[in-house]
Amino acid sequence: MSASADKAPKVLPALRAAPSAARYLLVGALVNQMGAFLQTFLVLYLVHKGLGASLAGAALGAYSLGAVLGTLAGGELTHRLGPRTTIALSMAGSALLVSCVPLLSGPGHAPVLIAVTALTGAVAQAYRPAASTMLSDLMPEEHRVMAFSMFRIALNVGAALGPLIAFWLITVDWDLLFWFDGASALGYAVLALAVLPGKRAPAADGPAPAPAAVADADAVPVVSSRSVYGAMLRDVRFVLYLASMALMAVVYVQYTVALPLELNADGLTSTYSVALTLSSAVLITCELAVTARVKGWPAHRVAGAGTVLMTLGMAGYGLASGSTVVVLLCTTVFVSGLMTNGPTMFAYPATARQAVKGRYIGTSQAVFGLGSALGTVLGEAVWRRTGDGVWLMCAAAGVASAVCAFLGMRGLAPEPAAAEDKAPAHS
Repeated sequence: MSASADKAPKVLPALRAAPSAARYLLVGALVNQMGAFLQTFLVLYLVHKGLGASLAGAALGAYSLGAVLGTLAGGELTHRLGPRTTIALSMAGSALLVSCVPLLSGPGHAPVLIAVTALTGAVAQAYRPAASTMLSDLMPEEHRVMAFSMFRIALNVGAALGPLIAFWLITVDWDLLFWFDGASALGYAVLALAVLPGKRAPAADGPAPAPAAVADADAVPVVSSRSVYGAMLRDVRFVLYLASMALMAVVYVQYTVALPLELNADGLTSTYSVALTLSSAVLITCELAVTARVKGWPAHRVAGAGTVLMTLGMAGYGLASGSTVVVLLCTTVFVSGLMTNGPTMFAYPATARQAVKGRYIGTSQAVFGLGSALGTVLGEAVWRRTGDGVWLMCAAAGVASAVCAFLGMRGLAPEPAAAEDKAPAHS
């Protein structure tokens, strides 16, 4: 074994370094994701209730729009209320709202149903910036990227177990999907209040302090929203990073938009299920090891190389020509790219200073959500009009994303964070 391999960061030290609060946070995310059925099954549920595909599509679009706004709001609430309170309010509100969906699934409730699904998307996704902020505060700086990889693993495990639970619930009663969804969200809210810390690290440039040294959340200065978002827009590097996230989302979402359309047209519908299973298995079993291998590399190189790799896999679907073997090979390449760039790119905003970190994380996640929504519309339209032209679109967007990531993620932290000390406090 080479010396460089001996010095490579390992998975177990990161797991041992995670305090109990971080582990509770990951368990809560897994439990919540395991019951997060609204977005996945909303269309099928509403069609089953006889409300029609057009209403179902409108409701899902409303949820997606609400989710984008919710991530931005979550970043703000994280700074105003603290991460634990934001997580608890988000999950408790989500539990209440998602439980109302079965009550509104009858005829004559369409406008209210769409409004409730939009509000549910906003409330349910507000927890993500708070959870990411708390996780980055709890973990030592040298394990921060690994912590985000753990977070992604928890979400993927929950997403893998969820459909199995959903299948059983549907055989009993479709409405149970949303009762279970509400129960899992409420469980996360209770867990947050019971075991997550109500304190967080004070604003600092260095590594996150040990849990015993953290200050009360009220001691963290609240910076005005206008100054923070203005600083983001003035920082060319961070804008390039956001552009990379949006373009990456356009490519990523074709895995659930253009690929199933393509495989269905080729008579390979069952292959899509195999590809989904393969991708989940690879992500769950390999991502931590991949993150441990690359997390010591410069962030811009990891992000650029991983984005190129996932783009190669996605563009390769255009060469499948009805071959299951090629589809699965491309899926492996695509997922390898996601494992390489994902933890680093999603952890990058967490390097911002404490008093603006939640807003940076929330903005990054909201931009990714906007890219996903745009990619959904573009992917369906381009595939319908050009067929394999959608894979050329993916190649162009992926290369542009890699270039933006390489140029934008140079350096140790987003530059606008330096403007924090000069920004006036919010009164």
